[in-house]
Amino acid sequence: MRIESAEFVKSVTAHAGLPKDGLPEIAFVGRSNVGKSSMLNALTEKKGLARTSGTPGKTREINYFLVNQKFYFVDLPGYGYAKVSKTEQEKWRELIASYLQDREELKLVVLIIDARHPNLEIDLEMQEFLYFYGRRYAVVRTKADKLNQSETVKAKRLSEASFKHYEFIADFSAATGSGKSALLTKLQSFLTH
Repeated sequence: MRIESAEFVKSVTAHAGLPKDGLPEIAFVGRSNVGKSSMLNALTEKKGLARTSGTPGKTREINYFLVNQKFYFVDLPGYGYAKVSKTEQEKWRELIASYLQDREELKLVVLIIDARHPNLEIDLEMQEFLYFYGRRYAVVRTKADKLNQSETVKAKRLSEASFKHYEFIADFSAATGSGKSALLTKLQSFLTH
């Protein structure tokens, strides 16, 4: 897949605000500070498209990015950030649950994990959440450039043993662009079904 255009469309804080144009969606979800915004910016080659921050928990709504005028990349709020109040965490959880439960346009969820921590309990819980809602999902290990070859092999083995029911597992580095082309090709196949 070649991305020729990508633009921010809207932020959604309630189910009623979701787009009603019927375009297919690929959602990205992961722990706070796992590199979700960096991945979106690298995939689209637009540096400031998704706001990155040194402060975890910055994404507090569902952000929609229109790609090639044909489909959406959807940035879901990060999970697992302790400094956010319990009320705020519950609000995010309800918003994400509502989106995952009902969204017909959602073709795939990309579950982003840190390659250095390939089987964290919180990521495995998100996998269960996705499976519970019958969502097709893929696991993408970010920050792969921070591992040496033996660590990469270990991370691959651990994640493939820990996660279940996934469509595919891939490595990606926003810093180097490694894995970008292969990931875009895989994502495209979910948009044509």
